[in-house]
Amino acid sequence: MPRRSAASAPVDTPDTRLLQALAEVAADKGLAAVTVADVVRVAGVSKRTFYEHFPDKETCFLTLYRLASASALRTLREAVQPELPWQTQVESALHAYFQHLAAGPRLLRTLFVEIHHLGEPGASARREMMGALADFMRDTVNRDRPAARALSTAMAMAAVGAITELVLQAIERNQQAELERLVPVASDIVRRLAQA
Repeated sequence: MPRRSAASAPVDTPDTRLLQALAEVAADKGLAAVTVADVVRVAGVSKRTFYEHFPDKETCFLTLYRLASASALRTLREAVQPELPWQTQVESALHAYFQHLAAGPRLLRTLFVEIHHLGEPGASARREMMGALADFMRDTVNRDRPAARALSTAMAMAAVGAITELVLQAIERNQQAELERLVPVASDIVRRLAQA
């Protein structure tokens, strides 16, 4: 879910072409309808090349999801300005995050929706990402706060869950381009949970 395509990388290699192709085809027809033949046709590589990199389309999609998620998390981390109050840091990070997500609306829809169709491997990848986002949130909020007023891991996860649901609602309404409008309410969620 990076500013440039989540599957893109500085070097054009068969695996990055396959990830980009999967993102494109899945955005067009949904992951369930995608075939390996679709992916290799768009990527301009052979099926043999596909299977040299990925055992199946689901593993390819999970790789795409993890790379895109890591890129979004990098965006959050880079937006933090430790010299500012935590509330300002969170708002700045959320602004950068939503801007980042909105830059790839088709990919955003594909990743946020299709991950739910991959059973336990998809759920595991999603939990991993949610946990990383919650850790980021907790660490950012708690940087200059006394331990007695620290945001707990559970409250950080609640904030991430609420923010993720806001993004999903925007996707359902086809409002991915307007995600930055969520910054005030998302920031308020974090502030309220930090005070709980």
